[in-house]
Amino acid sequence: MSVLIYTEFSEGKFKKVALELASYAKKVAESLGTTVTAVAVNAGDVSALGAYGVDKVLKVTDTKLDKFNAKAYADVVKQAAQKEGAKVVILSSTTDSLYMAPIVAVGLEAGYASNVVALPVSTNPFQVKRNAFSNKGFNITELTSDVKVIALAKNSFGLVEAQGAAAAEDFAVTLNDADFNIAIQSQDKTTGKVTIADAEIVVSGGRGLKGPENWGMIEELASVLGAATACSKPVSDLDWRPHSEHVGQTGKPVAANLYIAVGISGAIQHIAGINASKVKVVINTDPEAPFFKVADYGVVGDAFQIVPELITKLKEFKANNN
Repeated sequence: MSVLIYTEFSEGKFKKVALELASYAKKVAESLGTTVTAVAVNAGDVSALGAYGVDKVLKVTDTKLDKFNAKAYADVVKQAAQKEGAKVVILSSTTDSLYMAPIVAVGLEAGYASNVVALPVSTNPFQVKRNAFSNKGFNITELTSDVKVIALAKNSFGLVEAQGAAAAEDFAVTLNDADFNIAIQSQDKTTGKVTIADAEIVVSGGRGLKGPENWGMIEELASVLGAATACSKPVSDLDWRPHSEHVGQTGKPVAANLYIAVGISGAIQHIAGINASKVKVVINTDPEAPFFKVADYGVVGDAFQIVPELITKLKEFKANNN
């Protein structure tokens, strides 16, 4: 009766969210007196999971699964959970996992809790703490079903290394051809950069940057900080930046440790989508911008002067501390 996690793998390595899930699942499993099993799809070396608490990895290899398909991937997780007799299934809160989590729950006749932000409040009864009201509050949700499915909010637990090695086992699954009848017309994918999904720091720009030709300083600041770049909805609507960088309630949700907003006034939809971030910094010329009401730190001034100076100071700090 192990705890099962689904681990996302991309560009030859496990995503940070996969390692965070492993860290979290290890603690849950300890409280239940059981072990952690991970299911990995078309992954290569799975040894990294052992360093974060995974005891066994079910390796699924099938070319049909080279592109994410919510129904097919959900069926893989379902079959893995049934094989292992898992009573707790844990997924992340990435876009892909949020698509498939409800399907997994239906397939396992399980209760489902999303946006979980901490270890279970209780395991008998099984209760979890969740973000609520667009991350403005919390609630305690009790799952009474035999099998429980939960989705862990990003950057809510962190990485915790563990001593151990994961045993790898090939796992053959039965795929339904009908699940692959949906064709993907296009796909936004960023390579070689920190992704919003994995980022602990996000630097975001808005219309205050005046045009796409000025985005270089956002990218340079992000590069210095090891951060992902993002933008507000108007910026993506104007095609200044790709839609894959649009964050907010109507875009990608952000739960970064540090969120820096440059030239973003702070519409309610944007605030709701990034409110789970731990520290929010705002740079804006307008002292009445709504973003200042929710910011932990605010700078009133011209971004075209402030950001280059910030980059210079950060580079000097890094040079002096290497």
